[in-house]
Amino acid sequence: MPLRILVTGGTFDKRYDPVTGELGFGESHVPRIVERARLAGDVAVQVVMLIDSLDMRDSHRQQVLDACRAAPEESIVVVHGTDTMVETAAVLAEAALDKTIVLTGAMVPFPVDDSDASFNLGAAVAYASSLAHGVWVAMNGAARPWSNVRKNRTAGVFEPLDRAARANDRTSAQANDRTSAQANDRASAQANDRASAQANERVSD
Repeated sequence: MPLRILVTGGTFDKRYDPVTGELGFGESHVPRIVERARLAGDVAVQVVMLIDSLDMRDSHRQQVLDACRAAPEESIVVVHGTDTMVETAAVLAEAALDKTIVLTGAMVPFPVDDSDASFNLGAAVAYASSLAHGVWVAMNGAARPWSNVRKNRTAGVFEPLDRAARANDRTSAQANDRTSAQANDRASAQANDRASAQANERVSD
């Protein structure tokens, strides 16, 4: 099945600059990864932009949407920064294109040891060729509908919203339990104080 990979930048495509000591952009790593992978079928790589997703504005997201709309392929992978991946997915979903669009990225740049870039791209390619039409986010070995996923910045993973909601519920319940326990402790202490005071009064009498 023909596939198009749209490159937008993000951590996935960053590289270390030994002169400045900073991470920045040069040429995209995606064409080299695709060549190494020896992917079956026709695969087109299109660099739309190379920017950090935190710098993405509405105009950039419109460019990504335009590229998806213009693509002759029905299967599309968008390589994107992880911080605003879901925001771009929402724009693509609103267009309701008759295509399977899978957004993916990386938490560690491709040239760095232990990078997740190649794995995530490979998984996204497989998902784009097999999932139903719609907009998906593929990270950490799982593809989820764009509307049921978020980046957990503390854990450094993407997770479904219902799991996040359950975690918040547990946290709230634990907080309520602690508050109730503290209130009970205060009430018990006050009761003990009153009992002691009454006992002292009777002894005095």
